[in-house]
Amino acid sequence: MAGRAAGRGGRPLLGGVGGGGGGKRGGRPSMAVVAALLLACAALLLLLALGALSLPGASDGAGPRGAGLARPRPRARFRRSATDSGLEVRGEKGEPWTEVLSWEPRAFVYHNFLSKEECDYLISLAKPHMKKSTVVDSATGGSKDSRVRTSSGMFLRRGQDKIIRTIEKRIADYTFIPVEHGEGLQVLHYEVGQKYEPHFDYFHDDYNTKNGGQRIATLLMYLSDVEDGGETVFPSAPVNSSSSPFYNELSECAKNGLSVKPEMGDALLFWSMKPDGSLDPTSLHGGCPVIKGNKWSSTKWMRVHEYKI
Repeated sequence: MAGRAAGRGGRPLLGGVGGGGGGKRGGRPSMAVVAALLLACAALLLLLALGALSLPGASDGAGPRGAGLARPRPRARFRRSATDSGLEVRGEKGEPWTEVLSWEPRAFVYHNFLSKEECDYLISLAKPHMKKSTVVDSATGGSKDSRVRTSSGMFLRRGQDKIIRTIEKRIADYTFIPVEHGEGLQVLHYEVGQKYEPHFDYFHDDYNTKNGGQRIATLLMYLSDVEDGGETVFPSAPVNSSSSPFYNELSECAKNGLSVKPEMGDALLFWSMKPDGSLDPTSLHGGCPVIKGNKWSSTKWMRVHEYKI
């Protein structure tokens, strides 16, 4: 009987002092496992409550087989800009993307380059100081009035405040041209009927190239939408905008070449010089007359060498 009631080695399977001791040794690990599971469940519930994790729902789609948790949904992206008082303002923007407009001239559109807040800030800085726009006098290197340019404008100092420095740093990041090679931002305003006849941004005289050398590229930032007209047109480009989906929305002026329709926050980069360093005649460009609404823009000219201010 004793042999039937005992396990291997003569140890009793149930009851007795030996059985009680064995029961305690086997019970302790079981309680530890239960406690660990309870702690894990509590931690999981805490993460779910805080929103750090989410359970898969009907809208999440089917995840990988065996996956118990879904990835957090992406959040909307914002670009921050800082006011001159040092307070930060969140400027919501669309997703930035680059459009290759042309290789003759080399021209690209950076969509959603500026936030609405940045556009409004540049306009607010410029409004009290607007004057009739002038053009460069090739004979003297100075400025003069001209019928080819009927807008009003003013210049902001390079690095004038925190927001200006942020925008100028972004321009340098996009163009790979150092901030120190840029002139100060020019803000322009075109009312109905105002325009800028086709012209080159590079110089034809030696006087204006003494500081910084030749203008190598231009970034034109659109600070407002325009209801009708106001496009930037490249009349010497070998292609035009006839294949564009918005061709019928262009003014007659804009249909005479490769054109860009102004949209708030977009920026147009075009190069006045070719990769071999020669001047590019296809960079001839103009601002079509505004037919309806107002046009605000800001221009950054960039030089081959450092532009001293």
